[in-house]
Amino acid sequence: MERSLVLDAGFSFSLRRALVPFVAAVALLGTAGTAVAGAAEACGSVITAPLERPVSADEPCPSADPVVCRIRVLPMDEKVEAQRTRMRYHGLLEDMHRTEVSMREAGFTEEEIARELVDMRNQAKEITRAGMTREEVRVLEERNMAKYGNPLGPTADQLYAKYGSWQQVIDASMRTSYAVDRELSLEYRPCPV
Repeated sequence: MERSLVLDAGFSFSLRRALVPFVAAVALLGTAGTAVAGAAEACGSVITAPLERPVSADEPCPSADPVVCRIRVLPMDEKVEAQRTRMRYHGLLEDMHRTEVSMREAGFTEEEIARELVDMRNQAKEITRAGMTREEVRVLEERNMAKYGNPLGPTADQLYAKYGSWQQVIDASMRTSYAVDRELSLEYRPCPV
């Protein structure tokens, strides 16, 4: 009787030794498949490459955008934080896409949707700027004041005057700066709603 217990214990141990690698391999295959599917379907804020190392402030900036020029010289820890902040901003853009769909389904006009989305975008800017340094916020606000006369950016009416249609205002309200995203090694891809 004692011997059969030893055999059973030995068999159980051998079975576990054989099954553990098998189960691990199956789990890895499942994870790899999910990762490949996830990469093909990535949306929202997508990291496209490692962040570039900071450059010297003396080096000429190839961009006309002062925000891009500021990001280029940030110390690496601040650049990482700027990337995280930008990713949060992209998440807020996703909220805007869902709001647009909900408002359309509820029967709101394009003008009502556009005004709501421009307000949401300005709120998103305030939220993301809360995590920035005063200097970073100052650069953004100066740019917007010079361009729009408003530290947060254009109003719905300014955008309507520029584009001539509320649909174009909606589209503009959910755009992101390609140059800023690229400098932070990001790409924004709207998710299906």
